[in-house]
Amino acid sequence: MGKKGDLSDFERGMVVGARRAGLSISETADLLGFSRTTISRVYREWSKKEKISSERQFCGRKCLVDARGQRRMARLVRADRKATVTQITTRYNQGRQKSISERTVRRTLRQMGYSSRRPHRVPLLSAKNRKLRLQFAQAHRNWTIEDWKNVAWSDESRFLLRHSDGRVRIWRQQHESMDPSCLVSTVQAGGGGVMVWGIFSWHSLGPLVPIEHRCNATAYLSIVADHVHPFMTTMYPTSDGYFQQDNAPCHKAGIISDWFLEHDNEFTVLKWPPQSPDLNPKEHLWDVVEREIRIMDVQPTNLRQLCDAIMSIWTKLSEECFQHLVESMPRRIEAVLKAKGGPTRY
Repeated sequence: MGKKGDLSDFERGMVVGARRAGLSISETADLLGFSRTTISRVYREWSKKEKISSERQFCGRKCLVDARGQRRMARLVRADRKATVTQITTRYNQGRQKSISERTVRRTLRQMGYSSRRPHRVPLLSAKNRKLRLQFAQAHRNWTIEDWKNVAWSDESRFLLRHSDGRVRIWRQQHESMDPSCLVSTVQAGGGGVMVWGIFSWHSLGPLVPIEHRCNATAYLSIVADHVHPFMTTMYPTSDGYFQQDNAPCHKAGIISDWFLEHDNEFTVLKWPPQSPDLNPKEHLWDVVEREIRIMDVQPTNLRQLCDAIMSIWTKLSEECFQHLVESMPRRIEAVLKAKGGPTRY
């Protein structure tokens, strides 16, 4: 029976051993399942040259990009992650006697483990914010999942009627997803659409409140009084609950701080680090809602339909979905500690 491809060193040793044991070419072929021609060739090469290893790896056309060339190409990629294959090829060929094609560059990059991917979008962090994020992670690194179950998470989000995707692509290896040169920093920006505020904890989803106009301190005070207070007192009747909110200007207004001081005997406001959406599991709930909207058979055509779709999807979120997000908090904290306060994949 014939065998495709070359034999391994072990298989060659089996052929030589069988022939030296006195088996004929035909008997060896029947025993090992190789062709008679292969048995004869392998034993002949061993008899004349004592050759066991295959030299197939030395056959074929010489690679145009050797190890030194791969190091040069890797430097070009790290110097400009957004460079196209055409740009990388042009820069690689500068000053070289023998140039290579874009096809060769693309194939070499793939062999080196690089692929063109979209960069993670992360907040632009200052040195001060990184320090505050690290301090928060250090203060809560020993919190267990049971501790995080006592936190009620809140956030606002804007859903656009028409979604545009303007993301760029970069060259990176698999383990470089959070390398600073592979990230695209983002800042908060407005846009048309529907804004909603929501709250949830490990125990239950809270209300989802549409915000018709701009969310200023007065509007947020109404949300806190009408929705946060009853949710916290119901979920945590023994006053052991923590309420989480980010550092949006309306959240830090004087009338909001005064209201929380008046109710500090009922629950505690969690001191939240700035620019930390990666720490807030609420962001992932918004992603779930966004994905569900985009796969709807009939897409919303106006803001009323969009608002109705958001509210409907929110009520159908499963316990497994939001409880799993709360249970991820220890991993989120460890990721911030590992990044020394920097952005993480969450």
